[in-house]
Amino acid sequence: MSVIDKLKQKSDFTETEQRIADYILDNQMDMAEITVQNLAKRAYSSHSAVIRLTKKLGFTGFKDFRVAMVKEVQDNLHVVSNVNANFPFTSSDSAFEIAKNMADLSIESIQKTADKLDKNVLEEVAKILIKANRIFLFGTGDSQIRARSFQNKFNKINRYPIVAGEYGEGSWHSLNLEEKDCGMFISYSGNNHQSIQYLNYLRNEGRNTILITGDANSEMAKLAKYVVEVPQTEYNFVKVGTFASQISFEYILDTLFAIIYEDEYTTHLVDIMNKEKVSEKNFDN
Repeated sequence: MSVIDKLKQKSDFTETEQRIADYILDNQMDMAEITVQNLAKRAYSSHSAVIRLTKKLGFTGFKDFRVAMVKEVQDNLHVVSNVNANFPFTSSDSAFEIAKNMADLSIESIQKTADKLDKNVLEEVAKILIKANRIFLFGTGDSQIRARSFQNKFNKINRYPIVAGEYGEGSWHSLNLEEKDCGMFISYSGNNHQSIQYLNYLRNEGRNTILITGDANSEMAKLAKYVVEVPQTEYNFVKVGTFASQISFEYILDTLFAIIYEDEYTTHLVDIMNKEKVSEKNFDN
């Protein structure tokens, strides 16, 4: 059994030993530097209580325990475990375990999204965005936050996408979307009622529309011209938060921005460098 598992199990631990074990589990990254005196003080125990605990765990003393503990922590950092996207942590997890689970969820979500990407669709979508006179971004809730982040990146290359769904102006933006423009929709479920109406109208008008979604068989997916699918690992309602889906959306949007930037890499780079010089001369940042 691993050191961490033994600490969690607390087999035959006294109340003081349980308190020491809880402190160690909550502060695993500090074990490389902590002394037995400091550990005793922070866990409101004594030097001898710490030593007794390490011996109960099968070690000759604190130094022996610390070496094993640090090695195990470091090894665990490099192992990506499967995390439940709906409940990535439990009520009994320590702060360190929650941090590790969230890191694993992020890594796993990006990897699954990358594996699901259709290269041809990704390239076609990027071409549409590069050529578009205007880009209208439709999304609600957390997805609208992702849209705003995408919008902010484009500002750096002198392009200004429009977040179309805010202030209840989605219908007007749909009506104003012209032949050389593009509408990009971000919806995990792909079943937003208003967005379905917008997409239906834009489809009938022959406009370029892109949907990033977790359901390629949704009503919105049936109406969009291009569909970029992300892994569907979250329930619609019963979940802690929209962690996995938003990580996937952010990854897709960052990737699209990078492709668009690369299309005129030197031009964008020179422009940014020149503007930084002007900014330093004229503005207090």
